[in-house]
Amino acid sequence: MNTFSKTILHWYSKYKRPLPWRNTRDPYKVWLSEIILQQTRVAQGLPYYQKFIEHYPTVDQLAAAEESDVLKLWQGLGYYSRARNLHFTAKTITTDNNGQFPDSYEELIQLKGIGDYTASAIASICFGEARPVVDGNVYRVLARYFGVDLPINSTKGIRYFKNLAIEVMEASSISEYNQAIMEFGALQCTPQQPDCEHCPLNSGCMALQQTRVATLPVKLKKNKVKIRYFNYLIFIDQLGNTKLNKRIGKGIWQHLYEFPLIETDTLMEETEMYGRVSSREEKIKDIVLWKEDPVVHKLSHQHLITRFWIVELKGEIKGGITLESLPKYPVPVLLAEFLDTFKNSYFWSKSIS
Repeated sequence: MNTFSKTILHWYSKYKRPLPWRNTRDPYKVWLSEIILQQTRVAQGLPYYQKFIEHYPTVDQLAAAEESDVLKLWQGLGYYSRARNLHFTAKTITTDNNGQFPDSYEELIQLKGIGDYTASAIASICFGEARPVVDGNVYRVLARYFGVDLPINSTKGIRYFKNLAIEVMEASSISEYNQAIMEFGALQCTPQQPDCEHCPLNSGCMALQQTRVATLPVKLKKNKVKIRYFNYLIFIDQLGNTKLNKRIGKGIWQHLYEFPLIETDTLMEETEMYGRVSSREEKIKDIVLWKEDPVVHKLSHQHLITRFWIVELKGEIKGGITLESLPKYPVPVLLAEFLDTFKNSYFWSKSIS
């Protein structure tokens, strides 16, 4: 056992968090935790993991669920393709493999939504296959300790760090080691202001010796953020019904529900909104801008500048739904947060009375 892996394993035995997916080798639970924790902090992801296990204790039960129910349970985590792929793969495992998870990296990586990292995690933690995991925490630990300045999101960098991870991993304790190095990055070798003074690896850390802790790992700059202007129409008819649409095209929030949407190139004012909405089939009684200041909703590569418009109608909406039924539909966080405040409004109380 090399000094690097031995030190990390010793640290892990003393400081690891008591997380529920660490008490099992069940590939379903490990898979679920890994998918939830992609681009999600443990503190945020843990309640979602517990809810999923409560609703769907087995992969067969997840497979049998309605997609809308899975998306509703996922609501708030973002990156909804993770939830859709989770559901799709659960059905694949149930239908094609009698509910049994593949027990090797090569088979696991063939499943939808399972890439190199997730396949390595399941294969190593559940089946003892000697595959190193390389996530953001591992990149940071390796880049700093070995002083590697190759960009972690470049083709060359990804290949280099994977080979380095193979070289330093502890194959005889791969399940424990992979969890240990990820935990070390999450708690000890943190992105900002790590406690290098008390780090058990500080004597051999190249970044510390060269005063480069703050600059490693290196990452190529992201693409420019796209600005989009959303105008949601909250129709309310004389019966107190409203309207939702399901997003079926490719792009953000696929298969989630939203109010009728008008996307524009700039902020839309009230006079322009009257002109846009009056051309629709509905007979307009009044249009009220919910709040003057738009909501800025930030996604990874785009910012949504959003306004909500309450559109009261004279007639009845075709295919409308009651306001009380809105909470059962999976919606983006942007709309969920709006609904939390809208439920306390005059318009809501007037419509359901």
